[in-house]
Amino acid sequence: MSIEQTIREMAVQAKKAAHAVAILSTEQKNRVLGRMADALDAQKSYIQAENARDLVAGEAKGLAPAMLDRLQLSDKVMAAMIGGLRQVIALPDPVGEISDMGRRPSGITVGRMRIPLGVIGMIYESRPNVTVDAAALCLKAGNAILLRGGSEAIHSNLALAQVLQEALKAEKIDPAAIQVIPTTEREAITCLLQLEEQIDLIIPRGGEGLIRFVSENSRIPVLKHYKGVCHLFVDASARFDMALAIILNGKVQRPGVCNALETLLVHKDIAAAFLPLLAAELLAAGVEIRGCEQTCALVPAAKAATPADWPMEFLDLILAVKVVDDLDAAMAHIREYGSQHTEVIVTENYSHGQRFIREVDASAVMINASTRFADGGEFGLGAEIGISTTKLHAYGPMGLKELTTRKFIVYGDGQIRS
Repeated sequence: MSIEQTIREMAVQAKKAAHAVAILSTEQKNRVLGRMADALDAQKSYIQAENARDLVAGEAKGLAPAMLDRLQLSDKVMAAMIGGLRQVIALPDPVGEISDMGRRPSGITVGRMRIPLGVIGMIYESRPNVTVDAAALCLKAGNAILLRGGSEAIHSNLALAQVLQEALKAEKIDPAAIQVIPTTEREAITCLLQLEEQIDLIIPRGGEGLIRFVSENSRIPVLKHYKGVCHLFVDASARFDMALAIILNGKVQRPGVCNALETLLVHKDIAAAFLPLLAAELLAAGVEIRGCEQTCALVPAAKAATPADWPMEFLDLILAVKVVDDLDAAMAHIREYGSQHTEVIVTENYSHGQRFIREVDASAVMINASTRFADGGEFGLGAEIGISTTKLHAYGPMGLKELTTRKFIVYGDGQIRS
């Protein structure tokens, strides 16, 4: 079959499987997830041997060490995947949850029931552990999933899919509920994005280029997360020790992730006292500072920021720093350059904190906490399939509930509309 025929047939089979998965009991879903965890442990040597093929090919292609690290299914990563499956088992099942029941004047009772979305198309890069995480969350939420990973992880992803599908078969569940697209051709993505009759939602995870390509070419609704340009505003009332700790954690702990801090805004009234203290800490941690004119005057080691630095997601030990007049100026800067991911204010002024929470438009807005907390696990979702920076139908980290929707249900006793 051609690539187009292959992808279409996989989508048709996924839609058929989605109906069967949607009506599984919580016990059945948890049982197969447990079987998957056991199978990953039992098949670890096989999976790691396939992963080694990807690593050898990646080295030959000249992949960067950081990329190879993300690609590797080490014992630690395998243990984390297995543990993640068991965490999903422990999560409450949202499917079938009924809420908002109320009796209408006509005598009917109207409420809402949580249901699966259907078939999820997932397009992602590099990390093969996403294959297992996404499959587990979609299954628990009653969905089927079509997975298209990066070409650099093709052998790893196909091996993982085989192990997961064997677990489905053992529980007499259609293995088409979890499928990995077996080709690395870019055409497969284009074909996938045209199948609006079989696929209900596309979730891309990767660089901005991938997500823009998916958004521009899809006939299917897309949950987008272009980039994480996360800001922190140090208000005039901020405690210096608190601000220093939060900034260092946001920038230095894991600079290459989407919830890392990228731009710092500092109130002009404290800039002269605060910025030299901060600069000493940042420079000691290997952070390059790109500052506005006032920042460069206060921090001689800083480089002059260019207009391209303010909307930049560096994903590196680089921090853009700007001195601003007040809270309104900070929020104006965030409106212009933010990516609706995560924004933070460090302040001891209650009204300023409340204004920031209320007026700043982002999927996560925080007072006196690190941007690094913008994560499904840290927010109590248990696990996440990604972060949405668009508002339909989810905003922020997406857990089990965000992989479902709600339908109206009506109970009557022979009522007719007059």
